[in-house]
Amino acid sequence: MCAARSHDASFTGLPGTVGATADAVRAMGRRALAVRCDIGNEDELRAMVDAAISELGGVDVLMNNAMASTRAPFVESSTGQWDESMSVNVRSLFVSAQAVLPSMRERGGGSIINMSSGAADPHITGMPPGYLTYSVAKAALERFSTALAGELADVNIAVNALRPGAVKTEQSEHELGADWDWTGWKEPESVVPSVVYLAAQRADGLTGRIVDSTQYGTVWP
Repeated sequence: MCAARSHDASFTGLPGTVGATADAVRAMGRRALAVRCDIGNEDELRAMVDAAISELGGVDVLMNNAMASTRAPFVESSTGQWDESMSVNVRSLFVSAQAVLPSMRERGGGSIINMSSGAADPHITGMPPGYLTYSVAKAALERFSTALAGELADVNIAVNALRPGAVKTEQSEHELGADWDWTGWKEPESVVPSVVYLAAQRADGLTGRIVDSTQYGTVWP
């Protein structure tokens, strides 16, 4: 299942849609379902999971990849921006994990992957202005992942956080500008091996880890 807030590319101003992503999956001979879902809305998020179970038979892997970045310096930030970031980057993890738990338990296990960032690293103090809220949210995401792994170990569900490194996506180019120095940035496809490996994990494998894919190159581990 592929989910996004809109089926319309004009909604974000970025190329591609959730429907086009599902079509690409189908072109590879796989089943795919495109669903409109605002993950900041609990009812919509739970309805998305229900649709996956109804249409595809269950949930084996949950990939939490949505992100909200305020891009505002601290002194100019509002509590509304803070709340939106925490809703998308942190609260949605809680709701989605609870929603998929019954299906994963019934199927004998599963894998939850939460997409993090080097911004969560407490040793990195020089984040650009505008990333404070994002950094705090990603740090919370990582602690949520490691704590949840312990609670779900007895039902054979792995929970890991993945730091993909600097990835040049349409979103990052939109935020930073086409003239940004992209030296050392990776293409999105380079993250795939790490995600595939983590998706195959269960609690008796790799779990409760913060995985930095930049340590392993394009083949992990």
